[in-house]
Amino acid sequence: MTINKNDILKELKDKYPQETQFHQAVEDVLQDVLPYVKDNDEYNESNIIERILEPDRIIQFRVSWQTQSGEIKVNRGWRVQHSNAIGPYKGGLRFHPRVSLDTFKFLAFEQTFKNALTGLQMGGGKGGADFNPKDYNDADIMNFCHAFMTELYRYIGPHEDVPAGDIGVGEREIGYLFGMYKKIVGRFDGSMTGKNPAFGGSCIRKEATGYGCVYFLETAMERAGKDLKDKTCALSGAGNVAIYTAKKLIEKGAKVITMSDSQGMIYAADGLNEDDLEQIIETKEIQHGALKDINIKNVSFKYFASKTPWDYECDIAIPCATQNEVDEEAAKKIKNNKVRFVCEAANMPLTNDATKLLHDTQTLILPSKAVNAGGVAVSGLERTQNAQYLGWSSEKVDEHLKRIMKDIHDLCVQHGSNASSTEIDYIKGANIAGFKRVAKAMLAYGSL
Repeated sequence: MTINKNDILKELKDKYPQETQFHQAVEDVLQDVLPYVKDNDEYNESNIIERILEPDRIIQFRVSWQTQSGEIKVNRGWRVQHSNAIGPYKGGLRFHPRVSLDTFKFLAFEQTFKNALTGLQMGGGKGGADFNPKDYNDADIMNFCHAFMTELYRYIGPHEDVPAGDIGVGEREIGYLFGMYKKIVGRFDGSMTGKNPAFGGSCIRKEATGYGCVYFLETAMERAGKDLKDKTCALSGAGNVAIYTAKKLIEKGAKVITMSDSQGMIYAADGLNEDDLEQIIETKEIQHGALKDINIKNVSFKYFASKTPWDYECDIAIPCATQNEVDEEAAKKIKNNKVRFVCEAANMPLTNDATKLLHDTQTLILPSKAVNAGGVAVSGLERTQNAQYLGWSSEKVDEHLKRIMKDIHDLCVQHGSNASSTEIDYIKGANIAGFKRVAKAMLAYGSL
């Protein structure tokens, strides 16, 4: 196969014309990895690039289930097992009405390199269904999860594929899914992560992606001679990632001025306080409501239906919501507001055009492969606890998480350094470091 980026992308687009998010994820990796591959004959001779672009397997299935009112519903389910070169497939399940095979191919591809950065034995996978939990009550969600697992159970297990949660799949859904898995196979094993600590889950798993984001950001800022204290942070999203990123930022003395959901956003000129955050957690996690449902009289922020977090001046922009949420127009706002750091807490939240625009400025982009790895890192630690039938304290898990995020940062610095500049290209560093670990394993296996 040619190792020219444009030719590879053209071939990929001809083969899979509808998979635009997958094309974007591949282009992001190739721009940094191809120059490295060209300098290493062993990768060329073994055709590593072509092999790594194709998932090991793609599983698609029908999910038929019955609502509490007796109506029969049909949804589509997927599991993309991208690579198990360095360990069992590992990656979340996403329940969202607008997912497709493209969604899961791009996420599984990204997950492969993200997991490699953690240093843990985890391959890359992703899956889910075009099901929207927001449209159903608890009993319906339970029925759907049970039906979904009656198909998925065939393909997962502690040594094969270990799913976790993602958008639309929290601790409640994981409980229903794992309960059905356990009932079908007749075993209690570490086949899923993100469980409640009462039955094999890890402490701070829910908080891990947000906490890990802040640990990485803090380390990168320290290297740049900066401090998080009193820095103004604009966040998008109001799910687990955004909530626990905000919580840790507030603990560190930073000022969180925005959060958002699909219906609008909140703005706090003086920064959200702990009471504000508790109101948000109560509304989003317990009531499963929207930010507009919060009683504004009891909080110190304002709600807007027509603004975005990027409309405001800040030191640090942290997109925490979903892929491609920051387009070129949003990136121009970030640039004009002279934002110093963009910290990608969501999976691939910047479009390629947005990335290119900000890359050419003084804005330092901290990529999602590295920043977002805290969640899967603690999932990996949950696997270890399950294998030992032990439960670690929050303090012990948090210490491991801090160490892993610092190690990831140091890998990015090592592979993203430039002899002609003191600035680190964190995107390049994450891409090359993740690729090297996966590619070395593939070389060791021969032509498999």
